[in-house]
Amino acid sequence: MNEKSSDSDQREWVRQELEDSFDEELEMELDDKRLYGEFRDVEVKEKEAPLDRQVYFHELLRLQAELVKLQDWVIHSKYKLVVIFEGRDAAGKGGVIKRIMQRLNPRVCRTVALPAPNEREKTQWYFQRYVPHLPAGGEIVLFDRSWYNRAGVERVMEFASTDEVERFFNDVPEFERMLVRSGIKLVKYWFSITDEEQQLRFMMRIHDPIKQWKLSPMDLESRVRWEKYTRMKEEMLDRTNISEAPWWIVEGNEKKRARLNCISHLLSQVDYTDVPHEDITLPERVFNPDYERRVLPNKLYVPEIF
Repeated sequence: MNEKSSDSDQREWVRQELEDSFDEELEMELDDKRLYGEFRDVEVKEKEAPLDRQVYFHELLRLQAELVKLQDWVIHSKYKLVVIFEGRDAAGKGGVIKRIMQRLNPRVCRTVALPAPNEREKTQWYFQRYVPHLPAGGEIVLFDRSWYNRAGVERVMEFASTDEVERFFNDVPEFERMLVRSGIKLVKYWFSITDEEQQLRFMMRIHDPIKQWKLSPMDLESRVRWEKYTRMKEEMLDRTNISEAPWWIVEGNEKKRARLNCISHLLSQVDYTDVPHEDITLPERVFNPDYERRVLPNKLYVPEIF
């Protein structure tokens, strides 16, 4: 094989690798659109024009590259970052978290999504089960729902008493100030969507076997109690919006804009800088002339169906 042909093959290999890297986001976008045909006849109020796909992908990849820089700086500086994602069911929290995590090291940036407390945890100090998940130096933790369950779903569904909720409102500002004093950067997002948009997203989940697991009985009940949830959300934002850790509201009706806006804002909350890296050189492989690769039995291999 001549040198020109070898260079061409290498370029084609690199192109295929890049396409494979980008395909993950494309797969998620196609997944979002699989059942749109089911709702052609659903009357929807006029919405803002969707973000151009090319613009979206270009900006998403640019922001994800910045997230990698942020990650490198967090490791280098032993920074501790906590990001809380709250909001109504189907508001888009999970989609943003996926895009943040997509190209980061899961040993550095991890998601915490705790189940309902067990009987033992119900007897603990309310914040106790969240504390073990807080970051050490050089770590980022994304809370997919958090201790604000007490002011939200637990209050709306009456799982917490009036006294427990009031105690939470009294305690949470000092708890968060304590975290900040300990060196943790705390960023809090509330994802906001309209009643109509949530209804459409719930309908998508009802008709989609792949996504039905996302729809719990609690989600369905939250539809019934929409107005109660709204009143309690407003009180929660008002009573827990402290200067050390303010709330930021993300308009979530248009998913792509919400993702880009949230990631861009998150990056603006940390004064990170580029971290110098040593040049990496791939070492030559050591060849042993006496080594022969063993031929393994066919039964060990995954069948090549595709």
